[in-house]
Amino acid sequence: MPIKEPLQDPREEARADIREFLSTRRARITPEQAGLPTYGGDRRRVAGLRREEVAMLAGVSPQYYVRLERGDATGISDSIVDGVARALQLSTAERAHLLDLLRTAGTPPRAQRRKPATPKRIRPTVQRLIDSMHDAPVVVMNGRLDIVASNALGRALFSPVFEDQAGIPNSALFVFLSPDAQQFFREWEIVANDTVAILRAEAGRDPQDRDLSDLVGQLSTRSDDFRRRWAAHDVRIHATGVKHFHHPVVGDIALPYESLPLEAGSSSNLVGYTAEPDSPAQDALALLASWAASQSLQAPLPGQTVASPDRSSTTPDRP
Repeated sequence: MPIKEPLQDPREEARADIREFLSTRRARITPEQAGLPTYGGDRRRVAGLRREEVAMLAGVSPQYYVRLERGDATGISDSIVDGVARALQLSTAERAHLLDLLRTAGTPPRAQRRKPATPKRIRPTVQRLIDSMHDAPVVVMNGRLDIVASNALGRALFSPVFEDQAGIPNSALFVFLSPDAQQFFREWEIVANDTVAILRAEAGRDPQDRDLSDLVGQLSTRSDDFRRRWAAHDVRIHATGVKHFHHPVVGDIALPYESLPLEAGSSSNLVGYTAEPDSPAQDALALLASWAASQSLQAPLPGQTVASPDRSSTTPDRP
């Protein structure tokens, strides 16, 4: 699929995304999965449900659904969205994404206000909080997957990501553009799919985020893997799971994680990793913490700044 040039009117881009999103959701559901009868002579030119079948399942007229799939967001009620979500078997994340697209497509340009750039800093209190978590790797990521904060063990765990990029590291750039990514993430395919799904959902929530648009453009231009996944229009919610790493210092390590929003409505999430008690993963984290401590005595960890000592209050040695 060719890369679309950014459109000046966010409504037009949202309408295009509605068309592609609904058509890809429709194509993945067979009549059998939707509970519809099939007949031996029923030959379909394309995979999935027909538009009139979705309309019937959603309880709307075929003409109305055709208009919706063409991106016409006029007068869409919650009940219609619920009907379409049931018919297409949308997940919670997919339903929220559809609502985001419909809201943008139906909002007049004058009512659309450009939001501030994606936050790249956190409150000092949050930084002090995660610094106090000595036994768990913690990172904070914003909606475009910049790692905007971390504790010492988080920097140690993600040291390949910090070392790969100058300044504020971006997880998506590492996943798709770094030659080390497929070795660092043992389940790279899953990580790649999840990364794109997060960015796709964020693009629906905030279509006027210029930093995010630039990131997607850069990845689309430089990575066939990213471009193919972006065209799939998949979105997901990632609140918990297990991530498998191959770390250059401690080797293979599998860590459960929890992702918590920093505040209501925020796209920035605090992601903490833990290990089961008395497990190999706990031993690996202890080794990683020891390595991080030794590194901090010699040089700052990637992404870490060390203040110069204040020599004004020192007393010189007496002869």
